[in-house]
This record gives sequence, C-alpha cells and structure tokens, in this order.
Amino acid sequence: MKYDAKVKNRMKRIEGQVKGIIKMMEEEKDCKDVVMQLSAVKSALDRTSALVVSKNLEACIRQADDEEAEPFINEAVNLLVKSR
Repeated sequence: MKYDAKVKNRMKRIEGQVKGIIKMMEEEKDCKDVVMQLSAVKSALDRTSALVVSKNLEACIRQADDEEAEPFINEAVNLLVKSR
C-alpha cells in the first residue's frame, strides 16, 4: 500500500511528541504533564491507525467486485479491533 504525505506527516508529528515526552522525563517534569502527553500520543496513533485502515479499505473495495468486497471489509474491521 502506498502511504500519502498526510499520513507520513502525522507520524512525524507523533514522533516529535514522543521525543518531547522523553525530554520531559529527562527533565523530571510533573507526572500529570507526562501522562497528558502520553494520552495525546495514544489518541494521535489511534486516529492515524483508523485513517490507514479506512484508506486501505476504500482502495480494496474500489478494486473488488461486490462479491469480493466482503473479505476486505472483514479484514479492515479486524484491523480496527486490533488497533484498539
């Protein structure tokens, strides 16, 4: 699957957030602030996972006939469940 620039940029932003969290830990910042940032990263990863699955599902359905679409839909649902 080809990943577009928007998804890659999301991942780069998440990478920056993770680096920021590490820096906060090294600077011994307050636990509440660290946990808040961890929660933000988790949420960003969840949204990105959903976006990747939805784009993949869309591409697969566009390529499949009606009878062939069901396995792709099931696979996408399973991927969403696993990402939670």
